[in-house]
Amino acid sequence: MWNYLRKLSSLKYYYEWSGKWVPWLTGFTVVLMIVGFYWGLFVAPADYQQGESYRIIFVHVPAAWMSMFVYVVMAVAGFIALVWRTKVSEIVVSECAVIGAMFTALALITGMLWGKPTWGTYWQWDARLTSELILLFLYLGIIAIHSAIEDSRVAARVASILAVTGVINIPIIHYSVTWWSSLHQPNMQLLSKSPSVHPSMLYPLLVMAAAFQVYFFGLLFIRMRNEILYRERLTNWVKKLLARN
Repeated sequence: MWNYLRKLSSLKYYYEWSGKWVPWLTGFTVVLMIVGFYWGLFVAPADYQQGESYRIIFVHVPAAWMSMFVYVVMAVAGFIALVWRTKVSEIVVSECAVIGAMFTALALITGMLWGKPTWGTYWQWDARLTSELILLFLYLGIIAIHSAIEDSRVAARVASILAVTGVINIPIIHYSVTWWSSLHQPNMQLLSKSPSVHPSMLYPLLVMAAAFQVYFFGLLFIRMRNEILYRERLTNWVKKLLARN
């Protein structure tokens, strides 16, 4: 197991290994997105209180889930980068920051669009909204670190420290609606015997969540492969690879 992980930490091996997964992840993403969007927008019934406007949850909720999931992945990679100094984990941190910022921005924008008809305003300094905004700033801070520091190894170390320390914000986001008085609706109870979401709405939501998850890994692999080629552009194996193409 440890030998395989050490092998996977090689940029050349990771590039070759991830290339086999990209087409599959792309195909699964397309299929899941089509099924999820059609099921959520055209098959699922309208909500008895919110009407058709609730359908934005099929984008908002998976995006919000992914904004936190991606940060946890980034923080774990940051910890590995600080302890074992592997280049693959350093690249995971930098690329997750870009993807995570995208998911977080999407969650905030769709939440604002949902909030206008529900709360009567696009924004409230609600605990959930504020902590999610802080998450976006953490992502942007890591992106800024990589842009400001020329030495990629030094930038990776500083970014990893921020990623690891900032992970404390994740439980704050999740439990904010429980710890403080909040306008935001409570967390969905999906794994209980009586889920808080009707199955006709729950199943397309889970399909969209799966689509976002597969999309994340596919996009992460693609971005990491591009970054590896850039970092290793002077090595023999990359020169041979580019010569073949």
